[in-house]
Parts: sequence; C-alpha cells; structure tokens
Amino acid sequence: MSIAIDELPVLAESGPEAERAEVKALGFWLYLMTDAVIFALLFATYVVMLRGTAGGPTGHDLFSLPHTFAETMALLFSSTTFGLAMVAAHRGAWRSVILWLVVTLVLGLGFVSMEVSEFVGMIAAHAGPQRSGFLTAFFTLVATHGLHVSFGMLSIVVMIGQIMVKGLTESVTSRLYRLSLFWHFLDIVWIGIFSVVYLTGVL
Repeated sequence: MSIAIDELPVLAESGPEAERAEVKALGFWLYLMTDAVIFALLFATYVVMLRGTAGGPTGHDLFSLPHTFAETMALLFSSTTFGLAMVAAHRGAWRSVILWLVVTLVLGLGFVSMEVSEFVGMIAAHAGPQRSGFLTAFFTLVATHGLHVSFGMLSIVVMIGQIMVKGLTESVTSRLYRLSLFWHFLDIVWIGIFSVVYLTGVL
C-alpha cells in the first residue's frame, strides 16, 4: 500500500537540535516582550497626543470605519489561516502548510495595501505626519505595525522556500512555530489599534 508524500510524518531530529529549538523559542518570547513594550510606548504616546491636532483634522474627520473594518477582517482571517497551516504542519502535510501560508500571505498583502492606500489618501488631503502631533503619533504607531506585517510576509515567503527545499524537519517546524507567534502577536496589536485609534477616533 502506497503512502502519499504529503502525509509523511514530520522528521524528528537529534536531541541537541531539540534543545537548541527550545532556547530559540525562549529567545523569541523575549523578543516579543520587547516588541510589546515598544508598542505600549507608541500607544501611550498616541493617547497623550490625541488632542494635539494644532487646529488640523481629527480622527473623526479622517478615519473610515468600513475601510478599517475590512483591514481588520483581512488580518483576523490571516491569523486563522496561519493557525490552519500549523495544524497541517503537525500532521506532516507539507503541501497543505504551503497552501495555507500562501493564503495568509495574500491576506497580509491585502491588509498592507489597504493601509498604504489610507496613508496616501491622508497625505493627499494634507493630513500627513508633519501636520500635527496627533498625526505624527498616528502615523508612527500604525506604520510601525505595518512594517512588522511586511517583515512577517517576507518571512512567510522564506518559510515557504525552506519547506519546499527541506521539508517539515524539526528545525523548520520550530521556525514556523516562532513565525506563527509573531503573526498572532501582530493580530493582537492590531485589535488594540482598531479599538484605541479607529473606534475612539470615529465614535
């Protein structure tokens, strides 16, 4: 009876390799905590500068809730598809992993494209980051998150290449796990941005 290559189990590696993976996972958790501190500072700065419009436009004048809601849905679904990629990885189904990573990548591209279009529209309306302290804080917070998402998408492309070349070895699966943590972390941060920045600004 033949066994489909797509359903082969994940290749186990040596003990030292597993120990190194645990150390890397710990290091990555420490990195996420430092990133969380950075975003906390950016959130605090935004709240302080919220009324510093210098007579310029406010969030109520600039933000489009339907547009931002579409961004949010794209990122939330991308987090779900990444979760499905991890489920497939635990089953050793590497083709399914690649499929769900590609879907995640497409959703991430949609999110970043909508964010860039929002920035372009605001700048065209003379509401760029130099207009007021409020807009400086807004652009800094949201653009920092967007850069993180862009880096995550680049990492997904690299991960797809590694899976295609090496398969779902223990080291590759460990890197995929750390990337999933990073992606879900960005999803949580965006929920904070949507709630604190956009909902507060519009309502």
